[in-house]
Amino acid sequence: MADAVTARWNGDKYQARVFWQSALEMLSPDSVVVEVSFEADAPKSFDDVVVRYDPPIAGGGPERVTVAYQQIKWHVATAGRFGFEDLVNPDFIGATSVSLLQRLREAKKAAPSGARFDFVTTYRIRDGDPLASVQSGTDKSILLERLFDGTTDRSRMGKVRKLWREHLGLRSDDELQAVVAGLRILDGARSLDQLREDINIRAQIVGALTCSSQSDFRYDGLAQALKSRKLNRFTRETLHQILREEGMLTDIAPTPPPGLAIAIRTFQGVAADLGGTLPENTLSLTDSFNQRYLINDRSWQGDIRPRVEEFLRDAARRSSGLRVILDAHASIAFLSGAVLDLKSGIDTSLIQKGRVGSKTWRADDGTELDAARLKSATTDLGSGRDIALAISISQSVEAQTRAYIDKELSTVGTLISFAFPSGPGQQSILGGGHAAVLAEQISNQVRALKADDPDRLVHIFAACPNSLLFYLGQQHQGIAPCIVYEFDFDRGGNRSYQPSFAIG
Repeated sequence: MADAVTARWNGDKYQARVFWQSALEMLSPDSVVVEVSFEADAPKSFDDVVVRYDPPIAGGGPERVTVAYQQIKWHVATAGRFGFEDLVNPDFIGATSVSLLQRLREAKKAAPSGARFDFVTTYRIRDGDPLASVQSGTDKSILLERLFDGTTDRSRMGKVRKLWREHLGLRSDDELQAVVAGLRILDGARSLDQLREDINIRAQIVGALTCSSQSDFRYDGLAQALKSRKLNRFTRETLHQILREEGMLTDIAPTPPPGLAIAIRTFQGVAADLGGTLPENTLSLTDSFNQRYLINDRSWQGDIRPRVEEFLRDAARRSSGLRVILDAHASIAFLSGAVLDLKSGIDTSLIQKGRVGSKTWRADDGTELDAARLKSATTDLGSGRDIALAISISQSVEAQTRAYIDKELSTVGTLISFAFPSGPGQQSILGGGHAAVLAEQISNQVRALKADDPDRLVHIFAACPNSLLFYLGQQHQGIAPCIVYEFDFDRGGNRSYQPSFAIG
């Protein structure tokens, strides 16, 4: 019994912390979140947390998202797995008679146009389950073109459609598609401790109280206390007033971030939902990509590059300071740095997204002090004139780079590998100053190698934060001519490299 009670308490805490993520983000000066509800009054299903956006944010499809309805399911153990059959089982969500898909259908009846529906769970989709094949690798939405692939009910996807269609009492796949459109399955969601850390970071940014005590995290109790007072729907103004009344605002007012906030998006990730930019300050290129893959009739050099360059130059004309959000491919981060290079005179801040939220990275933030530098190794591959760079920060790329060179790049004669002495890691780079110094280290070594032959072509293969590639792009004059490459890290495409931009 005690274990059951503790599990229920932790489930309530988890729901409250998901709420506070969006609620505190709403207090950011440039946030597009305008209202957050906790255990909302409507719709009856998918009502654990409701987030409204104005202006609407980009979604996985052509329609922009005005509101996100979230159904949250926390589990004691994180090792649990589920599949497409569980979505018709009431027991999966702790119900007795209504399944997740039935809740989704009912919620959609009352939802406005532009609504999205998120199922947030700490469980993960079972390996090999058909559900994994129809989940987007970028924003975890249901890929309708894969689920409704024109096959019969006896096919792999047909069995999924048949089960869901019959469970809901629907007559056709068209009716089923109307139900599941806009559904995201956010599996493997953050743990209680990770959410706690995220909330503390967000609270510090907006000038709210942080809670370091493990035993008393005030935001958990406050959410329930507000709900008991029938206060569960908050705007920026009402939330700010409540936090002040509760003594949870610090005396240090948050400093409004300098510069014009702009964003370039080639894929719509989960983190892009919070903290956005106005439509006129956003370049969305999602219409040119299927998940992370450039669609067949588009060209990196001919279609994508001119749009990115025009957007950034227009932003630079409007403001001498830019806050750049890059929910985009690594190649676009490099190109952005090349446009906003050190000679442009633009004061640039980068919004680097990580496991515990977004942080502002600047080249002058001091994080380079006493921070680790890269170890490099130069390998002679033959008589070719070209140079290849293998930059292994978040994960190793040397093996894949060598394999691609052997197969596709006979002109490469020199490979320079860069990595930290401690090996790859997701949090190896400490901030903007650290990233900028590493970019300069890479650029200086390439420049020295090309001293006698400046026109040697450089091929760039990297697994690293976009901020590092942005700062490396700012150093492009010491590297160019160069070609940047994209790798199929989620193994949904050709499972190899593809060249993107050639920068002279």
